[in-house]
Formats: sequence, structure tokens, C-alpha cells
Amino acid sequence: MLLILAQYLQQFHTGFGVFQYLTLRGILGVLTALGMALFLGPWMIRTLQLRQIGQAVRNDGPQSHLSKKGTPTMGGALILTAITISTLLWADLSNLYVWVVLGVTVSFGAIGWVDDYRKVIEKNSRGLPSRWKYFWQSVFGLVAAVVLYMAADTPADTTLIVPFFKSLEFQLGAGFIVLTYFVIVGSSNAVNLTDGLDGLAIMPTVMVGGALGIFAYLSGNVQFSQYLLIPYVQGSGELLIFCGALIGAGLGFLWFNTYPAQVFMGDVGALSLGAALGVMAVIVRQEIVLFIMGGIFVVETLSVIVQVASFKMTGRRVFRMAPIHHHFELKGWPEPRVIVRFWIITVILVLIGLSTLKLR
Repeated sequence: MLLILAQYLQQFHTGFGVFQYLTLRGILGVLTALGMALFLGPWMIRTLQLRQIGQAVRNDGPQSHLSKKGTPTMGGALILTAITISTLLWADLSNLYVWVVLGVTVSFGAIGWVDDYRKVIEKNSRGLPSRWKYFWQSVFGLVAAVVLYMAADTPADTTLIVPFFKSLEFQLGAGFIVLTYFVIVGSSNAVNLTDGLDGLAIMPTVMVGGALGIFAYLSGNVQFSQYLLIPYVQGSGELLIFCGALIGAGLGFLWFNTYPAQVFMGDVGALSLGAALGVMAVIVRQEIVLFIMGGIFVVETLSVIVQVASFKMTGRRVFRMAPIHHHFELKGWPEPRVIVRFWIITVILVLIGLSTLKLR
């Protein structure tokens, strides 16, 4: 939106041409979303408290969590608001990828909002039934997958790239739709499962989102992509603005979500942010790298799968409690220790993911 204004004003003063630079608009996206989150955060927390929109806590979980009961939730709406407005202000709105990522983020956020609303407003402990949650995730995930498939201009746009190898890649064809669907829906649910401790999910999301912003910037540049031997995806560089907005909104939310949390993001935040990471990884053709960088999300998801499968087949639990962050809590780790150690692991995994740019 402001880019259009800058392009118009450029005819009167060439200085407005500086807004054509992705890096500048990416930085402004970070600062805009961060400022909005910090400014609106206190008001949103007060509003949630007045409306008694508080978190329910499981009685069979760690005893330290009982004090969290009543903490305002649905704070993910703050993240979505900051991301959306910042992206609309600074991104090139003629770019299809910007609208696809925004559409996926908002639509998955709507699913989470309905789930949270039923839990905390209607006092329905089930929230949105799992079958309906998965159904709508599937609908929006498939729509995004089909749109991206139809928009593919070159074979590289639908090719699965294997990191650490120069020429190992697989042309997916229509299978691209299936892969995209699973990446978006899987990533959405993985982040949602990780969101169980104060700040545990948001900081890894910010770090992975920032790394995907780097991939987007490089993939959208012909020279950089050729030099690094990564697919050139025309227009993908504009996603740097969205990633910047995600970083700013995430850090602004963390200001209030850090231990002890004043607000939780709820499903409205977790489902949308996970889906955003998934669709961005698909666009820049780095699905496997997302799997590496988001290793914490992957482990959290696998711990739930293993726990459920083991209990159904043998009647025994592998972990004291799943997802795995609760297992460490029940082993005696203080909550901040679990959070910070998971953050450190994510830093390492993100660096490994970024190393694939050169290690081929």
C-alpha cells in the first residue's frame, strides 16, 4: 500500500525510490509489526481479562501450570493483526505469493479462533471437534496447494530439492499439491502442539520465519540463486516483507508472553503461524530444510504420535506426558529451563538449515 504511494511520489522526488529496496521494506515491516504489537498488547490483555477469556489448565499436567489458570488467551489475534497490517503496508500487493501466504495465515487463524472461542467463551472443553478442524485445515491447505501449482511457471517451481546435494532433486508434477498440503497442515499442527509453555513456540517460530525470509530473498534474486545453486522463484523475494512482519509481531508478542506469561497465543496464533511457515517453505522450495530448522516442532509432534501409539498398542506410555516439553517438566526441569534449552536447540537447527545454502 505504501509502496504504491512511494511509487507515485517518486515522480516528484527521486528519494522515494529507496522504498523499492526489499531490505528496507523488510526492516520497516519488522519495526511496524513490533511497534503495533507493543502498543496494542496492553489494551488487548486488559480486554481479554475484562471478558474473562482465560486459559483452562489440565489437572493431570504439571502442578506448576495450575497457577496459569485464567491467564488471558487468544492473544494470537494480536500477532495476526500486526502481521497483516504491516504486510499490507509495506509489501507489493500485486505479488501473488504475498496474498497466498496472507490468505493461508488468516484462514488458519480463523480455524483457531473458532476453536478458542468455543473453549473459552462457550465453555465447551472440546472446542472445535478434531474432525472439523482437520477438515477446514485440509480445505484451506488444498486451496493454497492448487493455487501455487497453477501459478508455477517453470519445472523448478514444483521440484523437491534435497539439501546438501547439488543435483539431487525430484520433479513432483501434480504430486506437488500433495506435498504442499501435508507441509502446510503438518506444520500448522506441529506448532500448535509445541505451544504449551510460556514463549516456547513463538521464539522458534520467529527464528525459523527469519531464516525463511533469507531463503525468500535469495531465491527471488537471479544472481544469488544461480550462485548458491538454489531454485530461482520469481517474486518470492517479496515474502521477506511478510517474514519481517512475522519477526516483529512475534517479538512484540513475546514481550507479554515471556515467562511468566501475561497472555497466551491460543490456537488462533499457533495454527496460523505454523501454516505460514509451511506455505513459505513450499514457495521457496525448502520443505526439507523447514523439517530441519523446525526440528523442535517435529520432535514435539512425534512425541505425541509415539505416546498415543504406544498406549493404544501396549497400554504403556513412553513419556511421562506428551508433548515432550511436559515430559521434561515432570522430570523436574523448571519451565524456563525447558524453554531456553529448546530455543538454543532451535538456533543450532536454524544455522544448520542456513548452511545448506553453501554446503552442497
